[in-house]
Amino acid sequence: MKNSDSASKKIFELVLFAMLGALMFASDIAMEALPNVHIVGVLAIAYTATFRAKALIPIYIYVFITGLVYGFAFWWVAYLYVWLILWGMAMLIPRSAPKALCAVLYPTICALHGLLFGVLNAPLYAIAYGMGFDGMIAWIASGLGFDIIHMIGNLGFGLLILPLSELMTGILKKTRFYR
Repeated sequence: MKNSDSASKKIFELVLFAMLGALMFASDIAMEALPNVHIVGVLAIAYTATFRAKALIPIYIYVFITGLVYGFAFWWVAYLYVWLILWGMAMLIPRSAPKALCAVLYPTICALHGLLFGVLNAPLYAIAYGMGFDGMIAWIASGLGFDIIHMIGNLGFGLLILPLSELMTGILKKTRFYR
C-alpha cells in the first residue's frame, strides 16, 4: 500500500470508529426508556468480531462520550473496565470459529455480560461507599432483577450480532482498505 493509501486508511478508520462510537452512544440514548435494555453490548461484540483489537477504539469513544454527556462521576470509572471485559470475552472467539458456534456464543456472552453487569460494578461501589463484603452482596442482590432484565434484553438483541458483523465485514471488503 502506498503512503497516501496508508494515510487514507488511517483517516477512514478514524472517521469510521468515531461514527461507530457515536452510534453506540446514540443507541443507548434511544433506548433509555427501557430499563437496562439496549444494544451497546451487541455493538461492542459486533465491532470486536469485525475489527478485533481495533474495536476498542469505538468502544472507548462511546465510554468517553458517555462521560462527557453525563459527567465523569464515580459510576463512569466502572465503564472503563466493564466494556473491556466484554471485549475480552468476545476476543476469545477466534475469527475462524464456525458460524453456527458464533451464532450461539455471541448472544450467550452478551447475555452473560448483562447478568453480571451489577456484579462487575459491585467491588467499585463497595470501595467507594465503604461497604463490607456483606453490604456488597446485598447491593448485588438488590439489583439482581435489573440484571436479569439486562440479560434477557442482551440475549434477544444478541441474536443480531452475527448478521451485523457479517454485514459490516461485507461492506468493508468493498472498500479499498479492507480486503
